[in-house]
Amino acid sequence: MFFRNPQRHPQPAPQPIPPATPLEVDRGAVAPAPEPPACAVLEPRPPAIEANAGFTWRKRIHERLLDTIDLRRRDLNRMSDDELRSETTALVREIIAAEASLPPGLDRERLCREVLDEAIGLGPLETLLADEAVSEIMVNRFDQIFVERGGRIAPHPTTFTSDRAVLGVIERIVAPLGRRIDESSPMVDARLRDGSRVNAIIPPLALKGPTLTIRKFARRALEVEDLVRLGSLSHEMAAFLRICVEQRRNIVVSGGTGSGKTTFLNLLSNFIPDGERIITIEDAAELRLRHSHLVSLEARPANLEGRGAISIRDLVRNALRMRPDRIVVGECRGGEALDMLQAMNTGHEGSMTTLHANSPRDALARLETLVLMAGMDLPLAAIREQIASAVDIVVQQTRFACGARRVTSITELTGMEGGRIQLQELFRFERRGADAAVADPGGGHFTGCEAVPGFYDELRRQGLALDLHLFDRRRP
Repeated sequence: MFFRNPQRHPQPAPQPIPPATPLEVDRGAVAPAPEPPACAVLEPRPPAIEANAGFTWRKRIHERLLDTIDLRRRDLNRMSDDELRSETTALVREIIAAEASLPPGLDRERLCREVLDEAIGLGPLETLLADEAVSEIMVNRFDQIFVERGGRIAPHPTTFTSDRAVLGVIERIVAPLGRRIDESSPMVDARLRDGSRVNAIIPPLALKGPTLTIRKFARRALEVEDLVRLGSLSHEMAAFLRICVEQRRNIVVSGGTGSGKTTFLNLLSNFIPDGERIITIEDAAELRLRHSHLVSLEARPANLEGRGAISIRDLVRNALRMRPDRIVVGECRGGEALDMLQAMNTGHEGSMTTLHANSPRDALARLETLVLMAGMDLPLAAIREQIASAVDIVVQQTRFACGARRVTSITELTGMEGGRIQLQELFRFERRGADAAVADPGGGHFTGCEAVPGFYDELRRQGLALDLHLFDRRRP
């Protein structure tokens, strides 16, 4: 990172910064363009690099801080977080005090705080991470940040000072996790302390500069009542899914990117009765289960020599030797799907996972593809029999154009017929008419499909009282 003694040659003491001209203070300002004709189509203009006049000074003070640290040969690697913040704060205040040319109206405390955030924190992302209304942060390049609020994506005026600052933030995120990002390994998945998921990609793969995507975790884990209140599913669907989890049905949560699969998997996992031994397996740990008998495992990428990688599949295989009652895999993306299906078929009922697909039928086709990725030369009929035997329920999540995320289908696998897996839809989200759907893309209602799941017969024989009215068709 920039403050980690980059082993540069000694440099002469930096010269005082000359007073900034008005053009330098507001570098985003340009000569006004002539008014276009009324019929002209304007090209979209990129967001201004400076949201305020302090941008240029923030960048200058930041660069002076880097040079000062280099010249003093301070080894900040060995400092604690408190010592690092204290030392850097003193340096920033010293540099600001020496700048006689700072505009009198510039807030020096704010300037100090912003430079500190960019030097030892997460820069302009600090305020966005503290904003509970923001669910996703996307840094396309240092001067272009987008955020998602309420399912809607919009540009944000805050910016970094340079590509170097973005790269420093990425390194500060991944270094504590033992991961790295450089030209030889220009992509990385990581997480923040609060569990928020981070993906970063840098040049030469990212052509416009370091790119960072953060999917935030809510500080308070959502309960089923919250999702019902938000219109993500109905009371009847929630009650049925609770029965499925408690009665150890194997569940696959399917959906597109950003549809809420992991959030929903976390909610389902919290239906598991306390006391059962649960093993969660993820690429980057996101699940937050409230169970006393829980083991959380996380995959590991290769080291600098390209060795030591531990894949999801390795962890699933190892989990089978850890005497789990249930295995929860954050997402199946490859050959681990075969191991997961075998676990579901060999005494680990009630296991759960997620995968990317746009419908329950597509989810089964994707499962077939993932099993083939395991490298086993299995006939398609055998794979389908494995899926039909292992998976009981597919829950389909959908994100609508309006930003709403809903469970649009709960489907039961009923077996094989004619070489094809048979499906029976139990619940669905019915959209309104075509005209209403245009005005309200997420409009509609939840309803049962007048079909009772096949495993209810077994539950009735066990003496469980079951409410069959859950599956009645609801009228809007």
